Amino acid sequence: MALLASFVCGLIFGAGLLISGMTDPQKVLGFLDLFGAWDATLAFVMAGAVAVAGTGFAIARQRTAPAFSARFLWPDRIDIDAPLVSGAVLFGIGWGVAGICPGPALVNLAGLSLPIVVFVVAMLAGMIGQNLFGKNLWRRRTLAPRIDNPPLPSRADG
Repeated sequence: MALLASFVCGLIFGAGLLISGMTDPQKVLGFLDLFGAWDATLAFVMAGAVAVAGTGFAIARQRTAPAFSARFLWPDRIDIDAPLVSGAVLFGIGWGVAGICPGPALVNLAGLSLPIVVFVVAMLAGMIGQNLFGKNLWRRRTLAPRIDNPPLPSRADG
């Protein structure tokens, strides 16, 4: 049942992207062109999405259990770290250059447009690369001893 609910939510999300025109990279790039032919449509789409999501979260917070899961899976981290910031920067650069992000790219994949197929393949390669290499890189950086704060000697050191 949870899989069906996820599928229906994905269909609703995709339909919303199509109806709002957010699958058109030119519309997104028009929103990012603040000093040219600025298109404010995306701001209204985002405001509507925030209103719907805010209402949904308020309703969910009042419930004692979710409808299609054993328990709620609320985020438990609130810190801002280097992987989060670097990921947000890379996302923003990619969005600004291509005018498309992962959700609309997957919706547009149905058209089999070569630029969209290349975008999705590159996106998947980035996801796989992050899973293979990125997590270990950030883990080593955060767990590596700092030079200005050397480890304390143990009793065995004398």
